[in-house]
Amino acid sequence: MSLPEAEMMKVLQSSLYPGAAPDSIKMVLGYCKAAGLDPMQKPVHIVPMWDSKVKCLRDVIMPGIGLYRTQAARSGCAGVTEPEFGPDVTESIGGQQITFPAWCRVTVKRRLQTGEVVEFTAKEFWKENYAVKGGQDKSIAPNAMWLKRPYGQIAKCAEAQALRKAFPEIGSEPTADEMMGKTINEFAEEARTALQATPAPRPALEFYPADRFEANLPKWRAMVESGEKTPEVIEATVSTRAQLTEEQREAIHALASEHHVIEGDQA
Repeated sequence: MSLPEAEMMKVLQSSLYPGAAPDSIKMVLGYCKAAGLDPMQKPVHIVPMWDSKVKCLRDVIMPGIGLYRTQAARSGCAGVTEPEFGPDVTESIGGQQITFPAWCRVTVKRRLQTGEVVEFTAKEFWKENYAVKGGQDKSIAPNAMWLKRPYGQIAKCAEAQALRKAFPEIGSEPTADEMMGKTINEFAEEARTALQATPAPRPALEFYPADRFEANLPKWRAMVESGEKTPEVIEATVSTRAQLTEEQREAIHALASEHHVIEGDQA
């Protein structure tokens, strides 16, 4: 193991994934390396899942809702609605009296290359998504997180589903919030179902040519100065056609600062 990797594992184990086994940290690093992700941004989570075949808990690496939000933002996301909740339901589940929303609905908006904004809505039911206590415990009672945050957890599940519908190219794997408390066998079955129901991923976009970027920058600057578009809109539109480097993203967002400086000079 190289020294940088050893240092990375030490940081992850002591801060982002406290208490995680070294082998699980290695899986995080392997996942991030394969997907081109920065492990320091914690794009994935370590989820303990019960493996009924070997009768023990196994750590599984799964994307977080934050990763889907980031990927969607770079692919033309034009906004996400506030979650809409169904009526409150109070039931006895696993011997506990629980109040929860019957369902949650979230809409994700995607800006197409034509400029048209299309909406994708997902409606998820609480009883179909809540996570039970893990391990060998056969109780059907919700785990601590779903007991504490019945609205927040189902909202994340609905948003994740809407993001997958709007941006099938970002992946079909369920998020950690959706799979927490389920068994390995359930995860495998849901993964197969999602793979069959999701269109094949689009080919990765090529990077935006440096010469074209420099040629278009004055035009984008004029749009920002006139108020026609914001740097965020320009970035989202360009990202639907090609990948931007970090330097290119910074140059686009710097247009707003340049605009403020020009206005200040005129004042």
